[in-house]
Amino acid sequence: MTLGPIEIEVIRNALNAAAAEMDVTVWRTSRSTIVRELLDYSTAVFDAEGWNLAQSARIPGHLNSMSHALRELLANHVPRDAWGEGDVVITNDPYCGGQHLPDILAFKAVFHEGQRIAFVGTLCHHIDVGGLAAGSYAAKATEIFQEGLRIPPVKIIANGVRNDGVWAMIRQNIRKPDLLLGDLSSQLASLDVGAAAILRLARRYGAAAMLEAGNRILAMSEAGMRAAIARMPDGTYEFEDFLDDDGIALGVPIRLHVAITITGDTASVDLSGCGPQVAGPTNATLASTNAAVMFSLMCCADPSLHMSAGCYRPISVIAPEGLVVNARHPAPVAHRVAVTHRLLNAMMGALHQAVPDIIPAAYYGNSYVTTFQTVAETREVLVEIEIGGSGGHPAKDGVNAYASGMHNNSNIPIEMIEAQMPLTIMRYGLRQGSGGAGRFRGGLGLIREWRIDSPACFFTSNMDRFDHAPYGLAGGGPAAKGALVLRRDGVESAIPPKTDNLPLRQGDVVRLETSGGGGFGPPDQRASEAAARDARMGYL
Repeated sequence: MTLGPIEIEVIRNALNAAAAEMDVTVWRTSRSTIVRELLDYSTAVFDAEGWNLAQSARIPGHLNSMSHALRELLANHVPRDAWGEGDVVITNDPYCGGQHLPDILAFKAVFHEGQRIAFVGTLCHHIDVGGLAAGSYAAKATEIFQEGLRIPPVKIIANGVRNDGVWAMIRQNIRKPDLLLGDLSSQLASLDVGAAAILRLARRYGAAAMLEAGNRILAMSEAGMRAAIARMPDGTYEFEDFLDDDGIALGVPIRLHVAITITGDTASVDLSGCGPQVAGPTNATLASTNAAVMFSLMCCADPSLHMSAGCYRPISVIAPEGLVVNARHPAPVAHRVAVTHRLLNAMMGALHQAVPDIIPAAYYGNSYVTTFQTVAETREVLVEIEIGGSGGHPAKDGVNAYASGMHNNSNIPIEMIEAQMPLTIMRYGLRQGSGGAGRFRGGLGLIREWRIDSPACFFTSNMDRFDHAPYGLAGGGPAAKGALVLRRDGVESAIPPKTDNLPLRQGDVVRLETSGGGGFGPPDQRASEAAARDARMGYL
């Protein structure tokens, strides 16, 4: 069949729809609040070689890493000819292409006319995979073996038959097996939905046409990305930002330095100036790092750009092994998202020098991860990932309490938490004065308070931006830093932002205050009517 531009558009949009159907399937069938409510998952469609062709509107940190993971599996763990019809391969190992242990990847090959024509994939952040602390986000781990169950690339389904040994192994090693295995089942259902959608296309167009369409979709994305880069002036643009510390060497900042060199329609991103990998879990592997780099440059393209692995072709990344952005085994990586948030902040600071009219000031740049393991007749686990404000933009204010950058999460409804856990949410609202001042102010962060209603509870936190505030641009001011407080018997005391298994008791209240976004432009240039509105709304 000859494929003209109309047929390519039909196939391209049908693949997008398949990824969206997979997305809805996970949402409708998952069990845990971190997947079903917080929406910490992603779905995508790949060509026969593992390149991302289409994706759901989910999480940039997932979506731009999944091709890296699948191609790592194909190259080094499950060769192309080892995939059969009905096979599903899973892994969560950061040193086999993954990101951190709570993120379980699942991939299924799609065959038509005896030929592999595609893969479908899902990634879910699971509520717990074992390890030092509930939620598997331990702040004090010093090697990956302490962070939870590592699942090597393995067929959880082979020839359509469930591998019961793998399911049993997972069940035996985690705190909330029914929730995790329920969410894993939703991933498998999502793969079946995606595969069925691709086969409907294949029966209409044929295997050869599907492969050709994939190649042309990648080429379209590449052309769009090259056009965006070509609009940037040639030159090298540098910027750096810092993480507070790794939770082990307290108060020792971690440098994230980028040097972006634009040459024609290509970009080279040198991360050699980043700090060395650290003892604590604030490290990232290349899958995570590449996702932040690619996403930052894709943000500079036209909104009509089709997001696929073709966008990666004009971009190269230099990240020597042993750095915090390319950690060497067995470094712990549970808080890898802090590295990617801060790397994205640094990338945006550098790109502002090249395209100043479209790049905002720093967003909150951090995942405020809190985990409560309540202890009563049963042990329950709640993992929350709070957000902050987005940065002021060259043309408008930042957005209050908005999932930005590497995030695209929702919140967990208060009613859902209180119905399932012995916890009460005492306060939830905007944090006054937390946005950076500027001609366009930064968005505000959040305040959230949890009261412990169980006889005992263990609290774990893994977060940053308590020492290094989100920066402003073009003369704008920085946002407020974060705060984490325990109120017990009317007395308040600070909780270190990287804490494992802090014992809490009934009546204790934990308060989190998140950063806003940095401001853009000199504060004295803010319009008087905008300043009056800020005061009227209680933002200042």
